[in-house]
Amino acid sequence: MTRRVKRRSLLLGGFMTLFFVGLLVRVYWVQVVHAEFWAEQARKTWIASETIPQERGVIRDRMGRVLVDDTTAYTVAVGPDMLDKLEKEFPSLGITERIVAELHDVLGKPVQDLRRLVTKRNDKGELYQQVEIRNEGWKVDREVYDTLFAFRERLRELTGRKDVGLYFLEERKRYFPNGSLAAHVLGYESKEGQGIGGILQRYYEELEGQPGRIVYQRDGTRTQLPGGEVEVQHAVNGVNITLTIDRDIQYFIEEALKEAYDKYQPAGAAAVAMDPRTGEILGMASLPTFDPNRYWEADSAAFRNNAIQALYEPGSTFKIVTLAGAVEEGLFDPEETYKSGSIRVANYTIRDHNNGAGWGEITYLEGLKRSSNVAFVKLGYEKLGADRLLDYISAFGFGWRTGIELPAEEAGAVTIRKQYATEVATAAFGQGRLQVTAIQQLSAVAAIANGGKLMRPFVVKSVTDPQTGETVHTEPVVVRQVISPESSRLVGEFLEQVVSDRQIGTGRNAYIPGYRVAGKTGTAQKVVDGKYAEGKYIVSFIGYAPVEDPRIVLYVVIDEPQDEMAAGGSVAAPVWKRIMEQSLRHLGIFPEQSEQDAAVAVSAASGPVTAEVPDVTGMRVSEAKAVLRAKSFTAEVVGRGSVVTRQLPGAGGVLPISQRVYLLTEGKDSSVPDMRGMPLRDALELCALLEAECAVQGTGYVIDQHADRKNGKWQVSLTLDPQGRDAGTSDPRGETEDGGDAGSGGESAPPASSPGTGVAALPHGLDIG
Repeated sequence: MTRRVKRRSLLLGGFMTLFFVGLLVRVYWVQVVHAEFWAEQARKTWIASETIPQERGVIRDRMGRVLVDDTTAYTVAVGPDMLDKLEKEFPSLGITERIVAELHDVLGKPVQDLRRLVTKRNDKGELYQQVEIRNEGWKVDREVYDTLFAFRERLRELTGRKDVGLYFLEERKRYFPNGSLAAHVLGYESKEGQGIGGILQRYYEELEGQPGRIVYQRDGTRTQLPGGEVEVQHAVNGVNITLTIDRDIQYFIEEALKEAYDKYQPAGAAAVAMDPRTGEILGMASLPTFDPNRYWEADSAAFRNNAIQALYEPGSTFKIVTLAGAVEEGLFDPEETYKSGSIRVANYTIRDHNNGAGWGEITYLEGLKRSSNVAFVKLGYEKLGADRLLDYISAFGFGWRTGIELPAEEAGAVTIRKQYATEVATAAFGQGRLQVTAIQQLSAVAAIANGGKLMRPFVVKSVTDPQTGETVHTEPVVVRQVISPESSRLVGEFLEQVVSDRQIGTGRNAYIPGYRVAGKTGTAQKVVDGKYAEGKYIVSFIGYAPVEDPRIVLYVVIDEPQDEMAAGGSVAAPVWKRIMEQSLRHLGIFPEQSEQDAAVAVSAASGPVTAEVPDVTGMRVSEAKAVLRAKSFTAEVVGRGSVVTRQLPGAGGVLPISQRVYLLTEGKDSSVPDMRGMPLRDALELCALLEAECAVQGTGYVIDQHADRKNGKWQVSLTLDPQGRDAGTSDPRGETEDGGDAGSGGESAPPASSPGTGVAALPHGLDIG
């Protein structure tokens, strides 16, 4: 018995020994052999990682006014699982159907699609916790969010539940405070956050920046451990871009072009303004257009930038190139005569635009004024000859991309064959085997205006890195000297007479009293299916002012205006005149007056109408006010600090003295100033100065405002009325740290489309000067 007990004890002891030996081996295996693996698994349980969002770059115009910013957006989602529970708990309320009906009314999504989403299941047959309403509910504006938020609050009251199966996911999106203004220059942002077209596409990575990341140790309650390891990768904010575009000149262009577009119902239109001294683009518009805030509502044709993508035969505006070449070579004698009407080239007869009747024996200068095709065939084909004419066409930049910082620029095509006389002859007056873009035409004529230098056009004035504060400015680039300054001056004087001769000048409708204007009309027959189409024309006008010191070169082109009598002089020239006159005045360039008119003006005025905005950043507020007062500007102080950190408009611009200059001080976190009574533009400028998100309802003048702070940023809602009628007396200033999200709104802008693309080797088409 005793022996049996001992045997059992030994057996049990052996088992226990083996167990502990196995346990020790296992501990050794885990703690030593696989120590690295299990340590890593343990670290995962107490290490957390979070993304640090970056600030995306802002795009401003040359005066510092915001054109593209970031704003809060909301993606609408539903919860099929929660809705199922609510249906079981409140069967009589029909919560799901209420949500389907509301989303259909507000978002416009089909009812059957919504019913599928609110009952959506995964592969295991389980109802989803959350389903986004794509695409109609994706990144919606504040106005839509407010409507659905109010609906959700009613459902909460009805059920007594906080979660009613309707959710809003807060995101960021690009916001365009001026609506469609400069849409083709700026581009738009897709729902996926990708920049499409314009500067947003060209500088997508630079504007986007890079998000950061923080990795830290945490305890079981997900609280960061004191003294724990922390690894931080800082966010890289996107660069801020200042464009050469002047928002006011852009507005002048779009307003005038849109009026002509509505009147003549063309296939498309475009207008571009440039400073010929530097190549800076002051404004660029294309019709039809789109609102980048709601780009999905536009037709596909609206996304084409006719200023850089549409190809067409230039017509008589191209005669400037032939004229410049002839003047440079000493072949243009304005008093020399020729027989107008028609001319025989090889086996073809080329006629003047008045059905070949001509004007008899006239001088070459009169031929220029009347836009005689025969005159330019003789100058380009007979005098210059094929080789020299083609050399000048190439030297002025035709057939090559200009290099402007916008995507999808076309190079055009110059496929003139020197051995075919008619191709050379028709090219001399801008038709035949020539395909050009508006930006090429503009650059070529800018070279005439600035002393003969072909400049590279550009739209980005500077790029600022917010991390370092370093600003890189775009320097003007001279591509080549095409003609001499003396030839440039002479060509300008000849082109001036095309406008100033009020009797026979084809450009007389572009005449602006008090200004010296040089320009040329163009009316080119379109090519359709390899043939010149009857009754289809591209009309245009290009010119610059003032002739003695050119500040703006402007090109207006309208494709297929619906008017039987349409011509460059009757359709495009008046548009050009309106834009040019407004732009010159905006730049502080006023018409020359007679002595009597000047005396009347001096006696009627108490001071200057415009002044250059001084730089007051870094000054104390009292000093800045005094400096601005000396220039007759009114100062508006934003903030509670004593030193000016930023101003709007920026220094250097010439503005009407009625313009307010806003001064931002270092006390930037104070309340938003009362903007009631301000026009929309001033209110948007003030929001830009505060770096605030601004949602706008209505047009005209601000009658009410509401401001909140969220995540350290002001979010301002403005209500406007065309007459500025008072809508209440509630306190417009915000001091809270909660609520408020900005949506989109602002002013609308313009449009453009696609002129035709010619192809075949054609002897000539109809050109009407």
